[in-house]
Amino acid sequence: MSTGARGIKWAYVVCMLTSFLVPFMSSSLDLAIPAIGLQFQGSQYQLNWVVASFLLVTGALLLPMGKLADLTGRVGIFKLGLGLFLVGTSLCILAPTIHWLIAFRTLQGVGASMIFSTSLALLTSMVPPQERGRTLGINVGIVYFAFSSGPVLGGALCGRLGWKGIFLFLAVLTLLVLVAALIHLRGPWIQPNYGQMDLKGSLLCSVGLILMLYGSSSLSLSNAYWGVTLLGLGILVAFIIHEGRVENPILPITLFTQNRVFAFSNLSSVINYSSIFAMPFLLSLYLQTVRKVPLQTAGWILLVQPVVMAVLSPVVGRLSDRLEPRVLSSMGMAVNMVGLFLFTFLEARSSLPLILANLAFIGVGYALFSAPNSNAIMGSVERSQYGVASSAMGTARVVGQALSMAIVSLLTTRFVGPWRIGTSGYASHFNQGMKACFLVFAGLNLVGVFASLARGARPKLILLEG
Repeated sequence: MSTGARGIKWAYVVCMLTSFLVPFMSSSLDLAIPAIGLQFQGSQYQLNWVVASFLLVTGALLLPMGKLADLTGRVGIFKLGLGLFLVGTSLCILAPTIHWLIAFRTLQGVGASMIFSTSLALLTSMVPPQERGRTLGINVGIVYFAFSSGPVLGGALCGRLGWKGIFLFLAVLTLLVLVAALIHLRGPWIQPNYGQMDLKGSLLCSVGLILMLYGSSSLSLSNAYWGVTLLGLGILVAFIIHEGRVENPILPITLFTQNRVFAFSNLSSVINYSSIFAMPFLLSLYLQTVRKVPLQTAGWILLVQPVVMAVLSPVVGRLSDRLEPRVLSSMGMAVNMVGLFLFTFLEARSSLPLILANLAFIGVGYALFSAPNSNAIMGSVERSQYGVASSAMGTARVVGQALSMAIVSLLTTRFVGPWRIGTSGYASHFNQGMKACFLVFAGLNLVGVFASLARGARPKLILLEG
């Protein structure tokens, strides 16, 4: 990496800009799903997979990519990830069918796994321990700014250029970030004495996650997918056993068995993202197909939650340097639980001001959870473990997001059945499936409150030393 204050400044800027890419894509694409469904006449199951395919591949590859980055250099993997993400994004613009769009989204996921497994480790290594919470808070704020700009900017792009305009904007932005990374990020940033790549563990992890997430999201199609899901879970159990026996695992199991804060903070992250991530996807379809709200108006409505998160996250991040993260994060999950439960009462004539108020309420909860939980994870390990901790946290986040879409795919596919967007029965059937999803999400957050509280206090030695 380039040395000196100027080099660190540019590395900081590149990492922060990279944090904008995927959240913007996610929030803007949620808004474009109805337009994609109308153009390709895709089923509800296929529309779900436009989002889920990206998450499936990203979650499956995060840990292997994180270990590979520790062995070969984080900067190189980071740049390669940006390049693959750019290629995948560009191909999405050219997708002739929904099946090709889903395929190109998986390529995006490969690139994203390389970015996610390295960016936070690079960013955390740039700042002293006493400023970690502030830095993570700023990073989370940028993520939520990306989420907030997605509905508005994405809505404008989709309104003028169609849904492909979103990918065009994303490709141009990714190209600019890649050029900045190629110019200003130099050196491998290799961590010494990490041994050899655990190929068997990497294969078990990737295959197990892919089968488990794919199977669970397809259970409504056939009972045969129960077998796929159980096979995936079995392979993941074999992965855990294997990792406990090898000398250089991609995921040190002792981080979970001997570090209570690390283990329960990551569990809380999985639960949080599995209950929150799919909410904009559901509400976008609800607003545009059930409420018949225009696309750009729906974008302004969905803007409320991420704006609240973007404003509060830096403040909450600073608080997490002084207060116990478990207190702030647990409060956040409790707030989310109430907000998600209120959405189970949505009907075709529900009040838009009440929807806006509830989105702001959930935004407060999300902000209370995210930065403190990230601070707890990164603050519970030694500096030499930042790479694997970053990968584990990224895996927890993306697996939670994939599980969120799996729940949505299972329930909405079951309720919607053969109805497609634009047909007379779609709206009412989708609304029932959406309310079932929010009920499950609220229940998950209730469990998450207890998981968050169970983590205990941060280790004092780690808190002082970083």
